[in-house]
Amino acid sequence: MRPLNDFPRQEAALVTTVFTDIDDTLTSDGLLPSHAYCALEKLNAAGIDVVPVTGRPAGWCDMIARFWPVRGIVGENGAFHFSYDRSARKMRRVFHVPEKQRAADKMRLDRIRARVLGDVPGAGVSADQAYRESDLAIDFCEDVEPLDAAAVARIKEIFEQEGATAKISSIHVNGWFGDYDKLSMSRQFARDVLNLDIDAQKHRIVFCGDSPNDAPMFGFFPNSCGVANVLDFEDTLDAHPAWLAPSRGAEGFVEIAEHLLAARNA
Repeated sequence: MRPLNDFPRQEAALVTTVFTDIDDTLTSDGLLPSHAYCALEKLNAAGIDVVPVTGRPAGWCDMIARFWPVRGIVGENGAFHFSYDRSARKMRRVFHVPEKQRAADKMRLDRIRARVLGDVPGAGVSADQAYRESDLAIDFCEDVEPLDAAAVARIKEIFEQEGATAKISSIHVNGWFGDYDKLSMSRQFARDVLNLDIDAQKHRIVFCGDSPNDAPMFGFFPNSCGVANVLDFEDTLDAHPAWLAPSRGAEGFVEIAEHLLAARNA
């Protein structure tokens, strides 16, 4: 990880698309501050496509795609992408797993839920679980007292013992059935909505993130950026961002946005 200021301006000026995590990347202490939202607006106004890529639920993603200054959103760690056609006033929803299979998977996830809550004292089901379509989110620090690393690892282990994929974010362990992740659905979103081949154009894309479930994106994009709190997970990341913002959370995202905008305006 190199300092953000070392990200060459001539390369930053070529960026056309920003994929970004939400929790603890766009937000700080669970809040979306006005300057972070303003950074989204400025990127959008400059012609840079912004696409949140998050573990948050379908219910949240529908609102974000509709109301935020973004081209669309990838949600539940790659389970789907949503985009809103403002001229036609129509929401487009694309899921990786068909509805019938998602219903069957929910029953399997219910068994995992019972096992986690029985085996890991202090773990809780995420408050946003009711709005999810494809995964189970176990809260280890958002609305419960923070659990230690061993407890978080145990939650992940239970998912995997039951045949599910599990990823650790800064607040949840998310588990699901299916061969997708943030990167695979971002690739599909880029193709479906942006008419963009991210394998051929990866140097024109920046991803911003902060936690272990962002590792597939960090490893793929040569100009991936971490906000400073990614250092909290430095020893557990499977891949690291190329560039590191000086500040944590929303402040770090604003610094990344300002670097891109200054390069474009130079």
